Amino acid sequence: MSDFDPRQESFTQSVQWYPGHMTKTRRRMEQAIRLVDGVVEIIDARIPLSSRNPEIDSITAHRPRIMLLNKADIADSDATSRWIRYFSGTGAKAIACDCKTGKGLNRFADEVRRLLADKIAVWESKGMGGRSIRLMVVGIPNVGKSSFINRMAKGGKAQVADRPGVTRGNQWFTISGGIELLDTPGVLWPKFDDPEVGRRLAFTGAVKDAVVDIESLCLDLLRFLCAYYPERLCERYRLDSVRDMQPLEVMELIATKRGMIMRGGEINYERVSVMIMDEYRGGRLGRITLEMPE
Repeated sequence: MSDFDPRQESFTQSVQWYPGHMTKTRRRMEQAIRLVDGVVEIIDARIPLSSRNPEIDSITAHRPRIMLLNKADIADSDATSRWIRYFSGTGAKAIACDCKTGKGLNRFADEVRRLLADKIAVWESKGMGGRSIRLMVVGIPNVGKSSFINRMAKGGKAQVADRPGVTRGNQWFTISGGIELLDTPGVLWPKFDDPEVGRRLAFTGAVKDAVVDIESLCLDLLRFLCAYYPERLCERYRLDSVRDMQPLEVMELIATKRGMIMRGGEINYERVSVMIMDEYRGGRLGRITLEMPE
């Protein structure tokens, strides 16, 4: 039986999640950054800014960077193009990709060499043309780092799981093109000063569902989808329209259509919320981006 009160229609919890192993990770990254030539930062194409850890900028300062917008296959393609231009404008290389299937990653080695062209030229002038390029792979939990490394290392031993915080120690992987990758555990910052950032991370599953109210979170997602992607909701759940409907009304309508009614005719809010969140995260609602460049 859910404790959800349908009158409370917003996700208001303050998300604060900073396990002790993440403090150790920061120290390890600060030591390891001196060993690498550049940084591969993996972000979620659906929430490119919210899925960036602002502390990584200070840890990796002055290192050339390539941005991988992972899960681009379930992000709005027009929005992703805008984000590529945005990050390119900061001096970084940016690639839209899907780390699980490898789509887009065929450009990775060439983009790395373009990014580090000046450094490679110096190595060659010193007779070090065969030197390996060493890159640190960084990103928040559950953003796709291990999937990226396994894909590039053709079945390497980096662990993969659909939950945050699986990778715990630094590991080196050699991939084609004379490139070595240093994997690091996913790191979140101590707190989310902007509640919208915490909300978006919770939407995509970067924050564990155990620390959020799934029903209220789902209502906030429905509020966003009704405003920006109403056609996705209507197509997936065979709704005529969600125009002028409140998120709670949409949730109850979806629950009714999917038969998620308990004995006595009550809506099973928890069950329908879990279903909607799972279908969004799995891309079954279509290509959706939750934030745009300013």
